[in-house]
Amino acid sequence: MEKVLKLYKKMGETPLECIERFRGENNKDYTDIKMSYVGRLDPMAEGELLVLVGEECKNREKYLGLDKEYEVDILFGFETDTYDVLGLLNKNLVVGLLSDYDVAGHGDRVREFLEGIMGRQIQKYPPFSSKTIGGKALFELSREGKLNAESENIPEKEIVIYEAELLKNYWIKGRDLKDDIFKRILLVRGDFRQEEILEKWNGFFEGRLDEQFLVSKIRVRCSSGTYMRSIAHNMGKKFDIGAIALRIKRNCYF
Repeated sequence: MEKVLKLYKKMGETPLECIERFRGENNKDYTDIKMSYVGRLDPMAEGELLVLVGEECKNREKYLGLDKEYEVDILFGFETDTYDVLGLLNKNLVVGLLSDYDVAGHGDRVREFLEGIMGRQIQKYPPFSSKTIGGKALFELSREGKLNAESENIPEKEIVIYEAELLKNYWIKGRDLKDDIFKRILLVRGDFRQEEILEKWNGFFEGRLDEQFLVSKIRVRCSSGTYMRSIAHNMGKKFDIGAIALRIKRNCYF
């Protein structure tokens, strides 16, 4: 029996659901063995999940600081309260500003932004995250209306960005974007406000199915605890057009 497993968490799964799927699909020897994951992935994210087995769970601390690599597709012209597609579109939706946006210079602008975030820095936790304040998760406080992106008491963490590069820019048609977003959200189980979120997205796409939307795909190698959703959000703020994480894939741990 392996002490450390590298499982592939599917989009829409929670880490615990990924472990339970592994138990059901694989050797029954794992059925009653304690298993613990290291490095949470959001429901909208997919990729490598490090899982400790049995006695190795007692050594969890030595795995918590592992560096990671991600690929992220960033969708421009949108803002949500979760910084990804599994969130409510904000009232200050800025998609209309893309008509005045310098698309020709977008690639250079993304590269400049990525160069600027290299190194050691302080990153705020997203309002919708599992980090706690006074024993209560930030996402719980956010859903209760007690917290938002501008709240002064959002915790911060020191992170390090080792590498960051633009892989490509591309356009996606509205009907394809809508299908992709809906498919992803419908994979998620549990209460993540899916019904309300889908209603907002559905309303937005009325009359926009033939429009084109701008996406940048980036690769980031970073320290533990770095949020890709926050990088997407901060890039959108920097460009004054808004941005959210459309897809997040964790490639590996280091």
